[in-house]
Amino acid sequence: MRQFLIQISFILLASHTALIAQKTIDTIPLQDTIINHTDSIKKLTDEKLVSIIGVGDIMLGTNFPHPKYMPPQNGDNLMKGLYPLISDASISFGNLEGSFSDSLPITKRCQDTANCYAFRSPDFLFKHIADAGFDVLSMANNHSGDLGVPGRLNTIKQIENAGLNHVGLLEYPSVVIERDGVKFGFCAFAPIKGTCDLNDEKEAERIVRSLNDRCDVTVVSFHGGAEGSKYEHLTREREMFLGENRGNVYEFARKMIDAGADVIFGHGPHVLRAVDLYKDRFIIYSLGNFCTYSRMKVSGINGLAPILKVFTNKKGEFKKAELISCKQIKGLGTRIDKLNKAALKLKELTLSDIPEAKLNISNEGLITPTE
Repeated sequence: MRQFLIQISFILLASHTALIAQKTIDTIPLQDTIINHTDSIKKLTDEKLVSIIGVGDIMLGTNFPHPKYMPPQNGDNLMKGLYPLISDASISFGNLEGSFSDSLPITKRCQDTANCYAFRSPDFLFKHIADAGFDVLSMANNHSGDLGVPGRLNTIKQIENAGLNHVGLLEYPSVVIERDGVKFGFCAFAPIKGTCDLNDEKEAERIVRSLNDRCDVTVVSFHGGAEGSKYEHLTREREMFLGENRGNVYEFARKMIDAGADVIFGHGPHVLRAVDLYKDRFIIYSLGNFCTYSRMKVSGINGLAPILKVFTNKKGEFKKAELISCKQIKGLGTRIDKLNKAALKLKELTLSDIPEAKLNISNEGLITPTE
């Protein structure tokens, strides 16, 4: 009897083990499926991507027309919390909106100095830009000449003494930087005297082609379009502002890509504008302001201050982008925005202005090409 019970127990145990084994087979993929899945992941990661960070206008404070426009604590906390994000890329770029000097005279003609928008940032403020991790700065904008040629020369001195690079002036149209075996080319344009002319498209194309011949990834910055919250929408037409021809930035971006550009960073309107994809190359028509302590509006959409990280392959073909939503807080500087307002605004503007753009934009700021 005892032997019979042992045999019955053994049969039941074997049956239970068989059921467990069958369930395991039903729930775990076959070995060849696992191998195939691993192979597909490997194929996705085999292609090494590079990343380029771009931000909007930077003007950390001005002692003109009055010292009250200078930041507290010597500007130490304007964007310090964002340094790890700014430097987290193969290479980082920003638009330097203004000139550096402690006391050079303003050369911009102003009938009323109280309402004159000219920027003179004392030299000591530049350390914050260097500490933030920027590699390249554009001087192609309408404030790089506020202190005339001496101001531009002193600004160049601050940039170069910090080991950074600059582009956009007629004498310095472009730069090539090599990182981890990848050559990045940068150039910048604006419709402003003394800068590489946005409206001289033939010369702009020549500069871009020259960079493309020497580089793996070519990045073009432009400072164009009308300014202010009324001009957040892309018109695809030539824009005039204060009597100046601010260019057709939609057309310009495409011509630069035709000439060999891979990534286009727009500046100028002081507000965010839409993104686009053309020939597998990425365009943002305006990054808005990033850190502009004084004399610029930071309320509403004027305060959106994104950090944009664009990923391409070594050929410059767009793979994805991440927009980190930040905002400017009056009297404090730039901070992370947990409400993701910049990402939501970018999504809204792109759907409105370029509905045919083959891009998906999540509410959190992930930008990917549509299938």
